[in-house]
Amino acid sequence: MLTAITREVSPAIVRCELSFIERQPIDLGRARQQHQAYEVLLAKLGARVISLPAEPDLPDSMFVEDPAIVLDELAVILPLGTESRRAEGASLAQELSKYRKLASIQLPGMLEGGDVLRIGRKLFAGLTKRSNAEAIRQLAELVKPHGYEVISVPVTGCLHLKSAVTCIAENTLLANRAWFDPAPFAGYDWIDVDPREPHAANAVALGGTIIFPASFPRTRGRIGSLDYLVTPLDISELQKAEAGLTCSSLIFEVNQDSR
Repeated sequence: MLTAITREVSPAIVRCELSFIERQPIDLGRARQQHQAYEVLLAKLGARVISLPAEPDLPDSMFVEDPAIVLDELAVILPLGTESRRAEGASLAQELSKYRKLASIQLPGMLEGGDVLRIGRKLFAGLTKRSNAEAIRQLAELVKPHGYEVISVPVTGCLHLKSAVTCIAENTLLANRAWFDPAPFAGYDWIDVDPREPHAANAVALGGTIIFPASFPRTRGRIGSLDYLVTPLDISELQKAEAGLTCSSLIFEVNQDSR
């Protein structure tokens, strides 16, 4: 069963961590409405949505993608690159233990799930201000017995690797190639974001549909012109917290052999 773990928006989101954008006032009520619409759309596209309660003292806790990577064989709990966020992993690990065996990266390794792009048995891991080489080394050791290859990707222009590139079809990447080294992705097809929309590379492909931020119509037109089915979603208030679409859920299959 396709499962999506999400978390309600924290009332403290107004104090979220920001790295590449200026702080703006966040309307908490509107942010919650947009996040609920995201959950509704995930369910409509076939996912069983498990919405965890808000963490009032953890401003960024709705971004459940960052504290963990969920693979077919195990879930890896991560020490986040921002120390103030590291408490987010505990309750998420407790929930994930129902579906996967758990492993963990240890400090001084630091890694955030937004920096890990999985394509088949390849895990592209971004080297960023939040994720370091030591954590990527540990990840490679943990997943190698399960047949995964970990590939480092230098990232310079944005928060996470998946802020700059996501996979929207089997061999097709949506990307802002100015923000990372594209060389490790040789052999893939590219859709480049519109230059006027540099933040438009983060999308979720689910159930034959590409969920895409409504705020980037030019890039949406580029994707749609290639006969992909695109569903726009308004996340404008969440984007003030440096949110992308992938960061607000952990999506994976659950079956009787998952643990």
